[in-house]
Amino acid sequence: MKHIYTSLDIGSDSIKVVVCELYQNKLNLLASASYPSKGVRRGLIVDSDSAKECISNAIHQVEEILGMRVDEVIATVPSYEAEFTVVKGEVEIKTEDGNVSRDDIYKVLDMAVSKADFKGREIVTAIPVDYTLDGVAYEKEPLHCPGQSLKARAIVVTVPEKSAYSVMELLDSMNISVIDISLSGIGDLYAFKNKTIEKAVGAIINIGGDTTTVSLYNRGIIVKNAIINMGGINIDKDISYMYKTSLDVSSDLKRHFALGNKRNASTSDMHEIETEVDNALRINQFEISEVVASRLEEILNLAKDKISILTSKKIDYIIITGGTSNMADIEYTANEVFKRNVNIGNIRLVGIRDNKYSSAVGSIVYFISKMKLKGQDLSMVSEEDAAKLASIRKSYQEIHNDQMLGKLMEYFLANRRI
Repeated sequence: MKHIYTSLDIGSDSIKVVVCELYQNKLNLLASASYPSKGVRRGLIVDSDSAKECISNAIHQVEEILGMRVDEVIATVPSYEAEFTVVKGEVEIKTEDGNVSRDDIYKVLDMAVSKADFKGREIVTAIPVDYTLDGVAYEKEPLHCPGQSLKARAIVVTVPEKSAYSVMELLDSMNISVIDISLSGIGDLYAFKNKTIEKAVGAIINIGGDTTTVSLYNRGIIVKNAIINMGGINIDKDISYMYKTSLDVSSDLKRHFALGNKRNASTSDMHEIETEVDNALRINQFEISEVVASRLEEILNLAKDKISILTSKKIDYIIITGGTSNMADIEYTANEVFKRNVNIGNIRLVGIRDNKYSSAVGSIVYFISKMKLKGQDLSMVSEEDAAKLASIRKSYQEIHNDQMLGKLMEYFLANRRI
């Protein structure tokens, strides 16, 4: 059976759709698409009709590539007012051999979640923190270990019901089933997760269209997040104001001409644009990069303040992702703000290098890890449709063993931690 998964990330700037296949423990891209977003503001759906049209257009793009309909997705829901609650559960081991079964692992987590009151909130996921079997602590699930009493601690991630339902109801009206929901912060983590992150405290900063999400992680588990009401659109507006041009032109200048720091920008590298008063204007790279870097510095300083509020612990790593992080030389501005080396996200999935896809790609990786924990074998397409995609898979390069996501999937399959 082929295992094929579709992830949908509804952003304020763009709608992202990613379709991947898990093949021989490696993740391969089958199709991806990005379509400009309308009807979405700060991650929330404010105009259902406009949002529906944009989602439909993005999904249609991947359907044309795949030659089949996409009717099941993993959907990213807004991170606004997300809460992270520690819960505890305990079950008795009643297997014939007295060893912990996969069903016991699932039951103890279900018990922990069911004991808590989340009225008015939608559960996104429950992430195991650790286990105790007959008084002995385990960081990972003690599967097949002998014992009588199994305890577990988990972090339950919830969002307001209206935030999740607005997405699910919209997709339901399009005859698209939501198989699972996720947060951008969870997806971002699993897009870049490795053994170092598993043991450290760190943060991921996702600079989106009109918001920036700051997520905090402890030993590879998301524990807190915060939203900054500022993102790539603010850079576009700065450029538009300075050069009296449209936001579309400003966005294009940001992506294709400006640098994220002025240290390598050239005063002789010129670009000519038409202003809103129909005057041709020549701008140099140094000047526009100075405008961009100034706003980036403000966003990153706000993110730095958020991290300080979220934790007093020493931060071992900082990763910056989101579409804006694709700008050349952004790492220099980030290093200046944080007074340390900051990692810029790098999605190592052949055919998709843009960091705006990090949440969508990581949500698939996370979903696969959950299925492994539950011992479930699930694909989002029928065997008949999967057979049609055999030629599609061959048209994309597979991830090599020395690439991050290939190693990541092998790591999850070995450790099976949600």
